[in-house]
Amino acid sequence: MVVLRNDGALASLLDARLAGLVHASVLAEPSVRFRHERFLISRLATGAVMMAALPPYLVWRGVPSGIEAIAIASLFLPVFAAVVLSRTGSLWIAHALSSAGLTGLVVCLAALTGGASSAAGIWLVAVPLEAMVSGSRRATVAASLIAALGAFAVALSGFLPRGGLVLDWPNAIAVPVFAVTAIGHVAAQAMEHMRREGEWRSRMRDNEARDRLLLSAIDDLVTWHDANGRVLEASGSAARFVGAEASRLRGHGLLDRVHIGDRPALLQAISDVAAHGMPAIVPFRLHLDIARADGTRTIFAEMRAHRIEAGLAGANGSTVVAVTRDVSEHRRHAQELDRARAEAERADEVKTHFLATVSHELRTPLNAIIGFSEVLSGEGATGLPPERAREYAGIIAHSGRHLLDVVNTLLDISRIRGGHFELQLEPVDVEGLIRSCCDLMRLKAEASGITLVAAPVPAGCGLIADARACRQMLINLISNAVKFTPRGGRVEVMVRRGGAYLDFVVSDDGIGITESDLPRLGDPFFQAGRGYGRTYEGTGLGLSVVRGLAGLHGGAISIESAPGKGTVVAVTLPLDCSRAKLGSKAGAQTASTAMAGGLASEPAGTGTKPAPIRAMVRSSIAAEPTPEPRRLPVGLFDPAPETVARPMRRAG
Repeated sequence: MVVLRNDGALASLLDARLAGLVHASVLAEPSVRFRHERFLISRLATGAVMMAALPPYLVWRGVPSGIEAIAIASLFLPVFAAVVLSRTGSLWIAHALSSAGLTGLVVCLAALTGGASSAAGIWLVAVPLEAMVSGSRRATVAASLIAALGAFAVALSGFLPRGGLVLDWPNAIAVPVFAVTAIGHVAAQAMEHMRREGEWRSRMRDNEARDRLLLSAIDDLVTWHDANGRVLEASGSAARFVGAEASRLRGHGLLDRVHIGDRPALLQAISDVAAHGMPAIVPFRLHLDIARADGTRTIFAEMRAHRIEAGLAGANGSTVVAVTRDVSEHRRHAQELDRARAEAERADEVKTHFLATVSHELRTPLNAIIGFSEVLSGEGATGLPPERAREYAGIIAHSGRHLLDVVNTLLDISRIRGGHFELQLEPVDVEGLIRSCCDLMRLKAEASGITLVAAPVPAGCGLIADARACRQMLINLISNAVKFTPRGGRVEVMVRRGGAYLDFVVSDDGIGITESDLPRLGDPFFQAGRGYGRTYEGTGLGLSVVRGLAGLHGGAISIESAPGKGTVVAVTLPLDCSRAKLGSKAGAQTASTAMAGGLASEPAGTGTKPAPIRAMVRSSIAAEPTPEPRRLPVGLFDPAPETVARPMRRAG
């Protein structure tokens, strides 16, 4: 066992020393490095044998003759060729020097054994054959020329001075000896070449098997292309990546599965990589043969293409190698980040607008309260007429009530969005609710020169809901309608029943809402109509409160408006809101799904989801006093919208 370990250590040491002799320019190319190693081993072995046999020969012969000196110099040429190869990395020059050494030795033997008639000339055939085994074309050509020159030298070798050493062998002995030795030399070279080639091919097969195993283990798709983009070979992961065997992707099989709009960019990228050598990254959509687990048949892919150098192209002659990976999940995360960033920017905008709005709504009445209270409490208060004092006191009271309304609205919004607004469900007297809300807002409407009308309530409009919340929704809607209706206008409140729902409709013939403002209706602190030429007080929370309360009841909101054509707002509530209270979150989610398309969405939080809003452009003012609104399905009871008498038209 110790001997085996020593032999292994000696072999490792020899391999390490041999690897150190190979020129650095061929270390990265296994096949060329193999040929260099084989040449170095054979020539250094020849040199070692020659140096071991030379001292005994010189002791026996004494001073060598001229021919013997040439022969000894020829034996040193293979060692010199090994040194040249190690220093320069030029295999054909080293082979030429080695062939010159063998040819010189053959010429010397021919001169000692009969000159032109010597059988030693047979060895000249082995010179180009040995170079041919090396696999170098230039080395074979150089060896053939040197052997031809050697043949002429053999013909003239009879005239060289032989000295005292003459081998006068008969042809019957010389021919077989020289022929057998030449054949043995060539056979040994060929067998060594075959053995080394077999080892190299086995190593290459192992490397290829390892590469195939590695490529089949990864999820990415690896493809080899020509300069025109055709697939020459594909990795085994094609079955998992595309759902098709690798053979089906060859040619235009991969391109046929690329989305038609992305094909020009893909082909252009591969062509540029093949022409200029610069790596490229190209995204594209890829159609799959087999749907993924989530049912998708189209994914977003990203290809990274690199050019293959000419020496590494392989048997298929490929020019570009590409790695394609599925980036659908990455793209989805990027879109989620974009949406989150947009939501954050929107929240920041809402916060900024909230501070501006609330500061204005609080500062204005506070200034009035402080200013008029200072007047009433100052030294000149005793000289104020009673009518003026009562006017100042009324302004202070009005400003205080306005502050209280702002604070109450903010608290309502906070409670609704935080999920802390508890509904007190009970049977609601719809007719009494409409009458009381109109009576409460009538004085404000008359003061603004606006006619407030309550349409008759149809029979059988029973409703189970929170009466206080319904009152607040109606008051906010009527207040907005009165605020944005000019003097001489008309505001109408009506109730319409259909199926399992009840519509509270508030319509006006006021200034209306622009199409650009419609998508943002119901957002907190958003006030439509800032560019209508007049300033309207308010925090922009009225419709947001209505939206939150309607969401608690499992309802929906429909808005139809246009500049100069008035506004119609319809709040749709289930006749029995108890089911919405039991599953408010599930009901709100169902409502959002049923209202998909044109809804003003809000991010989900821990509180109740606001009611969905559908905003539409109003085509014209209705001739009838009570326009029919579009009924919105909440998703709890009705499978589809009910038929309406007057259809609404979308913008554009």
